[in-house]
Amino acid sequence: MTRKRHTEEQIIGVLKEAEAGAKPLELCRRQGVSETTFYKWKAKFGGLTVSDARRLKVLEEENRRLKQIVAEQSLDIQALKAINSKNF
Repeated sequence: MTRKRHTEEQIIGVLKEAEAGAKPLELCRRQGVSETTFYKWKAKFGGLTVSDARRLKVLEEENRRLKQIVAEQSLDIQALKAINSKNF
């Protein structure tokens, strides 16, 4: 099965339809996703607007980048401590 990538706008549109009274099973069939995916979308994007979803994506990317920087610095510190602890 091929994997589709839905944009935030599409996901929020589907969730708005569900809030308007459309049945989740029908929406899932139309979008080609499972009900599990629909409820994961609802948990993540429920109540958000398109601009909020974009901002969330930017913040998640920045958080990922900052965590990577911290991990690299931690490795550098450990390497320096190991070098410094050796007697020359």
